[in-house]
Amino acid sequence: MRCTTALLVLGAIAGFSPAAVGQFQMPDPKQMAGIPRPVTDLPNGTVSVRLIRGQLSNNITSFPVELHVGTDVRTVKTDDAGRAEFGNLPAGATVKAVAVVDGERLESEEFPAPAQGGIRLMLVATDTSKPSATSAGAPAVEGQVVIGGQTRIIVEPGDETMTVYYLLDIINGAQTPVNPSTAFVFDVPKDATGTTILEGSSAKATVTGASVRVAGPFPPGRSLLQAAFQLPADSASVEFTQRFPANVQQLAVVVRKVGDTKLVSPQISRQQDMTSAGDTFIAGTGGAVPAGQPIALTLENLPHHTPLPRYTALGLVAVIVVIGVWVARRSDDANARAAERKRLIARREKLFSDLVRLENERREGKVTDVRYESRRESLVASLEHIYGALDSEDSGPEPADRSGLAA
Repeated sequence: MRCTTALLVLGAIAGFSPAAVGQFQMPDPKQMAGIPRPVTDLPNGTVSVRLIRGQLSNNITSFPVELHVGTDVRTVKTDDAGRAEFGNLPAGATVKAVAVVDGERLESEEFPAPAQGGIRLMLVATDTSKPSATSAGAPAVEGQVVIGGQTRIIVEPGDETMTVYYLLDIINGAQTPVNPSTAFVFDVPKDATGTTILEGSSAKATVTGASVRVAGPFPPGRSLLQAAFQLPADSASVEFTQRFPANVQQLAVVVRKVGDTKLVSPQISRQQDMTSAGDTFIAGTGGAVPAGQPIALTLENLPHHTPLPRYTALGLVAVIVVIGVWVARRSDDANARAAERKRLIARREKLFSDLVRLENERREGKVTDVRYESRRESLVASLEHIYGALDSEDSGPEPADRSGLAA
């Protein structure tokens, strides 16, 4: 859901420059079908669905359109402009537009109902009266593809890692399949782990280690590549670069903002904070990026945890292991002293477990600093007392079987 929300946020500020429009053909309406577009010219909580057949000039009027709102279904007929408008939607509810035209079921993407402003989208039925403008079954020719304006890079900061999504809209503007002269393959950043292809991608998309590939030929129209990976985020600033094997028509980046997170990039010319579904996002856009040129992104003021508690805990483990080995080599045949030593060891292990748990809770933000300092001081003092008692004991080794020790 956050990826969908991020797309809506970016759509509210993303736009094409006149130069970009002049360089590329207008997309087939089918390529824009079902994609929600946030707008400010509709009342809050309103969704407007336009229904056309084949081309923008061919509106389908007086036709029922359904809007699925959670488990409810609302039906409105299109007006003379081919639009069906749904108002007063509950903010954040998952909605989807559906229409069935001549047996063809048309569906939009699922998206959250807006709290501020409205959503416009389009459903496009096939115009069966005209032959297809493309020949997907024709022999492939050498040509070029571009990474289209619906492409998004989405960054989701997490706990010591961040997840990066590449949603690439690969466009073949020719009427026949094409094989690019340069293979459509790229490597994700060197520190990335868990690279995977997401559902909805082209069946020709594969990943091998850090390398992502889409095999040709590319059919006319759009091919989707949706990939994700994780990057370590153990400091307040993380920088990574990415090169794509085709021209990017327009750079668009969305970052979920946590605290005072900032996005810095020489390719981002415009950005702003936006709120949707209770989350704040940084939405940034830039111009075209030539094939092979690095896209440099830096995230600053990321939430992260200092490794000091971890090192402290590991150091304490080492101390306890050393003391445990030393204590284990001592022997004492007196049953009473052995029993007392067993009790002290059990108590020591319980205190150490409490200390490790406290360190983890602090790292996860589940305990306040005041509570942490007070509790840690108490635990360390108790451990020192236990160690003193163990040192004074002149008894035998610790029991080998500790499974029955009580807390």
